[in-house]
Amino acid sequence: MQEKDGKYIFGVVKISEKGQIVIPKEARKLYDLKAGDALLLLGDKNGMAMVKTEIFQDLVGQVLEDLNK
Repeated sequence: MQEKDGKYIFGVVKISEKGQIVIPKEARKLYDLKAGDALLLLGDKNGMAMVKTEIFQDLVGQVLEDLNK
């Protein structure tokens, strides 16, 4: 794992015949990912990113609270 300014490179993963990937152990540990966790897959024309759904839901909740103030 390489880290610079809070950004990480965990290495290369391959997509299986079933479309599955293995998230490297270092990334699972850093982001506290466990079997059964749900991830939201985001993307644009340049690439993709994954976020734990609970983090995304918390952010949406905060935005909604701010809008109601």
